[in-house]
Amino acid sequence: MKDLSIYFSPIQHDWNEVKGSIGEQVLSFDGEYFPEISKDAIVFFHVPEYRGQENQYEESSSRFNFREAFYRLSYGVGWNKQLIDLGNVLPGKTLEDTYFAVGQITAELIKHGCIPVILGGSQDLTIAMYKGYEQLEQTVNLCTIDYTYDLGSPDKPVSASGYLANLLVQRPCYLFNHSVIGVQAPYLIAEEQDLFDKLYFDACRLGEFNADFKRAEPHLRNADILSLDLESVKYSDLLDGNSCNPNGFTAQQICQLAKYAGVSDKLTSFGVFNYTGKSILSSRLTAEIMWYFIDGVSQRKGDFPIGSKKSYSRFTVHLDDFKDEVVFYKSDKSNRWWMEVPYPGTENSYYERHHMVPCDHEDYERAMRNELPDLWWKTYQKISV
Repeated sequence: MKDLSIYFSPIQHDWNEVKGSIGEQVLSFDGEYFPEISKDAIVFFHVPEYRGQENQYEESSSRFNFREAFYRLSYGVGWNKQLIDLGNVLPGKTLEDTYFAVGQITAELIKHGCIPVILGGSQDLTIAMYKGYEQLEQTVNLCTIDYTYDLGSPDKPVSASGYLANLLVQRPCYLFNHSVIGVQAPYLIAEEQDLFDKLYFDACRLGEFNADFKRAEPHLRNADILSLDLESVKYSDLLDGNSCNPNGFTAQQICQLAKYAGVSDKLTSFGVFNYTGKSILSSRLTAEIMWYFIDGVSQRKGDFPIGSKKSYSRFTVHLDDFKDEVVFYKSDKSNRWWMEVPYPGTENSYYERHHMVPCDHEDYERAMRNELPDLWWKTYQKISV
């Protein structure tokens, strides 16, 4: 494994540990000792990079931060992965230098079987996470928790509110699918919505989530990368001066989403962005988001249906005026559902990881009503490209 210490500055750890807390278990970079990274660990680090933010702001200089809150939380029952805190990434001379560093770190950790968790900085750092997979030449699914699409324009510089278009025009492009959870209609631009639809991307609006929180779970289960914008949390539950969102997720809902994400066997990296540490509440909420994500990881079932499917119940649905069968699998371990989308024409191994699509029982019921699930059609269109 490459030496990653060159990218980091140590943490300022000046608080007492609490018995039975995470602080007693985590390995951290204190300036003298750079942790040896074990395989299958959860590795987190802070990236204080805000140059991609239109209205740039600095991280709070307050002594209280997410680490003090996180280290004091209890070490969860049944947690079975080593927790490693690498410290703070040193911002590069340019924004692109920081992207490069975070991409290198992400790639090395994933190759080592670890789950990188990136805290802080503006949300354009999602591109830096993606660059790690680009180095691995791995097609990926990106899921964002956000109140808008953040598509932007390839003709304009990358920013926290417009980074996805820049990623889409890169060649080769390793992004297979993108989904957004929590979008709010008042913030959606018609042109961006049209492009989003033409690319067969997925969205779960805030109203849909509030009506049934389980609607978000298949999107999280299908993701390799999760990017969470703290500004998707409503202001009253965050009290951060840079977030003025009157609506949005509650603190309880955002932790619930983090737990769902952790349980997903497919997810291999997680970023929590637009953290500034300007309020004790935002620091504590960020710490709890991390806690619930790790708790979810500890409860993974290992039931993503690849290889033998003997431990799954198979359901075949025949639709009128549709030549293909729609095949569903239900896990006997977790009762979770998947949909099999066949390759058009000859089999294309390039998309091997993406033709088994997470879904829910409602998609099966829709097929039983002779309705082709929208998720099936969108996936088929992407595979056939």
